[in-house]
Amino acid sequence: MSKLTELERARLRWRARRGLLENDLIITRYLDAHEGELTDDDVAALTQLFEMGDNDLLDLLLARKELEGALDTPRLRRIIGQMRAL
Repeated sequence: MSKLTELERARLRWRARRGLLENDLIITRYLDAHEGELTDDDVAALTQLFEMGDNDLLDLLLARKELEGALDTPRLRRIIGQMRAL
């Protein structure tokens, strides 16, 4: 598990910025709590989430929808669970 450099942390936070304030708040809270323990695989999984549309991501974060298809992985289920718990 490699620690994120300051540049990688800044890039991750920039990539996490969303068009919906609700998504921003949830993701920022998650990063504030877990950023120091993220692995490269976690960052790759988060990047997959960040490629989703804002409304689809919000539905996922608010448990209106569940992960499906290629996104339904143990790592993403863990990350989404952590985001929902905050």
